[in-house]
Amino acid sequence: MYTNALFQAVNQAESNTVLDPVFIKSSAQPKDFPPDRGMEVAVVGRSNSGKSSAVNALAGVRKLARTSKTPGRTQLINFFGVAEERRIVDLPGYGFARVPPAVRAKWREFIEAYFAQRESLVGLIVTMDIRRELSELDRTMLNFASDLSLETLVLLTKADKLSRGAGLSAQARVRKELAGFGEVMVFSGLKGQGVDAARRHLTDWLQITEPAARRQGAE
Repeated sequence: MYTNALFQAVNQAESNTVLDPVFIKSSAQPKDFPPDRGMEVAVVGRSNSGKSSAVNALAGVRKLARTSKTPGRTQLINFFGVAEERRIVDLPGYGFARVPPAVRAKWREFIEAYFAQRESLVGLIVTMDIRRELSELDRTMLNFASDLSLETLVLLTKADKLSRGAGLSAQARVRKELAGFGEVMVFSGLKGQGVDAARRHLTDWLQITEPAARRQGAE
């Protein structure tokens, strides 16, 4: 953990960096969550929606969140510090058909417990593959956010798979379907499309400004 003096020294040395990402911990159950202090933004999405890649792009670290070619593998809630008492939280993906029903039910209970308990939660980023239709689980997550009065950003991921015109058409369609649920943005971590704008949402919610607030370290 940083002392105040070390915190100030690192902050001055690297004042051009907005985020200072570091892995804090993975939690398999609510009792393992880190202390509920400061602010955090959660990222959630359907399995194979590019969620972990979006976390990496937003944090500016290529391999901060682990990506997998096997959808539904991640069953943990992963906490990453990005500034002092500021966190990005990578929630388990949902909706993968090959996952047994009992496991899906456990995931749902786990995620619901996270939303119910975390007073530091100030925003939700939902990732959706731009090539796919909205699912009922996508809507469920957005309703969670609405019920909790959370700021919400929908990232239409994998936009590099479509032409610019097709991407804008998909954005217009989803914006119409999700009117009142927050901003909808075309996004590609691979090509950097929408990354800076999405990161501004993140830093605004977490109240991170230049020079960067530095993390205290893993809690």
